[in-house]
Amino acid sequence: MDLDVFVTAHRTEWDRLEHLLRRGRRLTGAEADELVVLYQRTATHLSLIQSSSSDPLLTGRLTQLVARARSTVTGTRKASWRDAARFLTAGFPAAVYRSRHWWVPTAVLSTVVAALLGWWIGTHPEVQAAIAAPEDLRAMTRPGGEYETYYSSHPAASFAAQVWTNNAQAAALCLVLGAFLCIPVIWILFLNMLNLGVGIGLMSSAGRLDVFLGLVLPHGLLELTAVFVAAGTGLRLGWAVIDPGPLSRRTALAQQGRAALGMAIGLALVLFVSGLIEGFVTPSGLPTWARIAIGIVAELAFLAYVYILGGRAARAGDTGDLAAVERSAELPTAA
Repeated sequence: MDLDVFVTAHRTEWDRLEHLLRRGRRLTGAEADELVVLYQRTATHLSLIQSSSSDPLLTGRLTQLVARARSTVTGTRKASWRDAARFLTAGFPAAVYRSRHWWVPTAVLSTVVAALLGWWIGTHPEVQAAIAAPEDLRAMTRPGGEYETYYSSHPAASFAAQVWTNNAQAAALCLVLGAFLCIPVIWILFLNMLNLGVGIGLMSSAGRLDVFLGLVLPHGLLELTAVFVAAGTGLRLGWAVIDPGPLSRRTALAQQGRAALGMAIGLALVLFVSGLIEGFVTPSGLPTWARIAIGIVAELAFLAYVYILGGRAARAGDTGDLAAVERSAELPTAA
């Protein structure tokens, strides 16, 4: 495409669009219709220029024009409590449900890795010796040791807040760093499974695996599920960069990124619940079976929330992304 000829042919339309945008609300009906037509044409022009030219000044001008025109044509609206309710009852569970083919295998594989690491550490004294000195290991695994007192070492409220903050940060990192070709997500997930495997291995070698599981399962079921969802979503986001499918790489990444942002908010709420369980239930004086039962109920409630509400919303077409009218207009792709 000859850029000079193209600019000469369409500069009048761009100038006219800019003039109409400066007039704002004082447009007549015919001028408003003209603005819509010019907005659509300019969006197409911008797509053509982006695909065949590298003129930053012209691209910047047209990008600004298209953005201003879209804001004028579609208008803006304020978020409401209805939006929050819709997010919690449809958008978030639908996004989790639609990404289940990523986070369910992630959960299964990660659990297997943690179990294998726990077996390896628990059955190899030389590995345990590499982790810490024998007296330190005894201090961690003995009755009343560090593994047991960890959950009651701070006031329940502050401990729950600290746990929630740490887990929410880990989940957010999985979601955000997934765009870097999945590698950071795999590393974060491995570190989490390594920590879990170390606990399993050391406590099993001390003959106290039942105590360890009784402490971890009440909050760990829901907490780890949230981490797995975040990791699976991050991997899905990274795969959108590697293989965007029929969409452009930028469009695919934008769609997955918007859904991931919403999931970060939803998962923060899920981790808040698991933090409450870890702060108030795990160190409580309840029998082990009762604490584990609370964890199982919380986990089943979340899975029902995802598979029932989320499945229904996903089948109705909800993707967890913004509604079509709230998304930026997708520019046509030049053939």
